[in-house]
Amino acid sequence: MSLNVLGVGARPATSQDAERAVVRKVAWRLMPLIMVCYLFAFFDRINISFAKFQLQADLSLSDTAYGLGAGLFVVGYVIFEVPSNMMLYRVGARRWIARIMMSWGLATAAMVFVTAEWQFYVLRFLIGAMEAGFAPGVLYYLTLWFPQHFRGRITSMLFLASAFAGLVGAPFSGLVLQHLDGVLAMRGWHWLFLLGGLPCIGLGLLVLGLLKDRIEDAPWLSAAEKMLLASRIAQHEPHKHGGSLLSALRIPGFLTLGLIYFLIQVASYGLNFWAPQMIRSAGTEDPVMIGLLTAIPYVCGAITMVVMGRWSDATGERRKFVCGLVSLGAVGFFCAGIFASHTTFLIIALGMLGAGIIASIPAFWTLPPKLLAGGGAAAAGGIAVINTLGQFGGIVSPVMVGRIRDLTGSTTPALYVIGTAALLAAALVLWGLPQKLRALDTPRAD
Repeated sequence: MSLNVLGVGARPATSQDAERAVVRKVAWRLMPLIMVCYLFAFFDRINISFAKFQLQADLSLSDTAYGLGAGLFVVGYVIFEVPSNMMLYRVGARRWIARIMMSWGLATAAMVFVTAEWQFYVLRFLIGAMEAGFAPGVLYYLTLWFPQHFRGRITSMLFLASAFAGLVGAPFSGLVLQHLDGVLAMRGWHWLFLLGGLPCIGLGLLVLGLLKDRIEDAPWLSAAEKMLLASRIAQHEPHKHGGSLLSALRIPGFLTLGLIYFLIQVASYGLNFWAPQMIRSAGTEDPVMIGLLTAIPYVCGAITMVVMGRWSDATGERRKFVCGLVSLGAVGFFCAGIFASHTTFLIIALGMLGAGIIASIPAFWTLPPKLLAGGGAAAAGGIAVINTLGQFGGIVSPVMVGRIRDLTGSTTPALYVIGTAALLAAALVLWGLPQKLRALDTPRAD
């Protein structure tokens, strides 16, 4: 994706053009590496869904046991999420994000040693614990570098990496499972975790060497550019250095945002962990074809999040975009349940689901910074708390779907439950948020 979505042809003759030029410069410098890191982070979450068939057979796991193992990743993530982000605030984003990447890369690669069910549970918990704080840490980091009225596009660019993880990771996983199975006496799912984990160590080293913690530390910005960027960020965030985590918890609407994100994540994990299973149940057996078809909702999500990110910034509207996207995802879940046995219609439903749910996540993350008023402990910890509350959805969703499959032999009833959860999230976004989150951001002129 071209970073020129931020605007082209800047003319420093005006303040607005100068701002656009420096934001574009910062985006080119920071976003490629951050996006690659986020791609691997998201692949680290979904690779378990592609490894599912071989892993279940080798470890004799039921669908409930698989769902529990998938959910234990989120348990570890949730427990260490807020402490991790508070530590990030203390030691600096660059060092802590690098530590997170290297440690989760090692833990993911260690999946090659799993031979028993209990080892699967322990290591999935450990991977989640090591990754804890990455996503909210990056989101907090972006608030330090980009003015509020650019964040719709910047956040969409970040989460575009998650769509690419599904787009590239799904067919890649199918090829690995089919063609590397048995190579060096290792199963295909062993290779999948090894190839997903080891590159993260190198990426962690790049983060440590290339990123900077503050605008003032960037040697690639002139003094005038630093001053302009810092003033634009501070303009909408006058309480940048104040506040605490406790004060964030008391803000009206804060816990509502956490509940909304929980419901969105119930839907997101429903897609991430069970899409290959749904496609296989509809009649597709070839691993490569399952991987290619699984990529379709991520393609739809990528396109939608780019378009909606630009439109959201142009209008200054955030809340209604989140509501509309989550509603579209809900319709996709209901349609996936109705057409569970018809591959063509199921893929169309998954495309709707992906376009709605995947794109709703970056749209949602434009809301918390408005409530938390920028940097400091309140923002670092507050963003982590909202993300933690949301991640409980990653515990509930896989276990619930797995249990329903074991009891009924079908994923369909669980899809209806998840669709209802998504509709509830849309209703809360539309009617349950305080006035501060209903107000439009200053529209960004192109």
